[in-house]
Amino acid sequence: MTATLIRHPAVAGRFYPRDGKSLREEVRTYLSQTPDQKPVRALGCIVPHAGYMYSGHVAGAVFAGLEIPQLCLVMCPNHTGVGRALAIASEGAWETPLGDVPIDGAFAAALKQRCPLLHEDSAAHRSEHAAEVELPFLQTRQPQLRFVPIALGTGHFEDLEQLGSAIADVIAAQHNQVLIVASSDMNHYESDAITRVKDHSAIEPILRLDARALYDVVTQQHISMCGFGPAVVMLTAAKKLSATSAELVKYATSGDISGDLDTVVGYAGVIVR
Repeated sequence: MTATLIRHPAVAGRFYPRDGKSLREEVRTYLSQTPDQKPVRALGCIVPHAGYMYSGHVAGAVFAGLEIPQLCLVMCPNHTGVGRALAIASEGAWETPLGDVPIDGAFAAALKQRCPLLHEDSAAHRSEHAAEVELPFLQTRQPQLRFVPIALGTGHFEDLEQLGSAIADVIAAQHNQVLIVASSDMNHYESDAITRVKDHSAIEPILRLDARALYDVVTQQHISMCGFGPAVVMLTAAKKLSATSAELVKYATSGDISGDLDTVVGYAGVIVR
């Protein structure tokens, strides 16, 4: 028997509690802030990935409103700059303080076969926080969770579009539901007033399910939305899978928590159906 490859947490104790009991309690608090919400079946979502103190309430509002299937595709930006431009991990498991989350090797293999741009690369994921911070929410809502992580270090629209189309084809061939999670914060390190204007310029094409328009707005208006790549891929896939609507579940900035409105980060939570 070969040992299972385990990716250990990179940001436990910094972005979220290292202690499992404390983490579970905090996640449940964020999930319970939208009472009487009936979860819906969705194709995809956009959720933030900052420290839970700042963006956990936005992520919680999204995940509380979703049916979480047993298989999720979690895409994130590559903040570290390490590894391949489209990096997938297709074996082993990721450890969190709530337990290990296995990678669905068959789903990952199908994605790699359908999209040659994807490369096996654990280095791109080793120190990246943006997929990791979503897992405790998903684990809490779905105890039987399996997932596939993809880190995107490219801003080329054609590559993102190709990946999105491939994801849609692979999901369409599945017998079971798959949720596409795009992990992204919005505009970074400008004033609260400027950030809100820029962010809503980006949110508008998201709500129209227009991946190309989102790409154009972000790149032309210099909106520092770190996960616009994952969002473009998710929208492309969802549209090909016959998505008909997107809903802004919650929007906030770090200034809502810190009180500092001079330099903030924006957070948007979106559900795509």
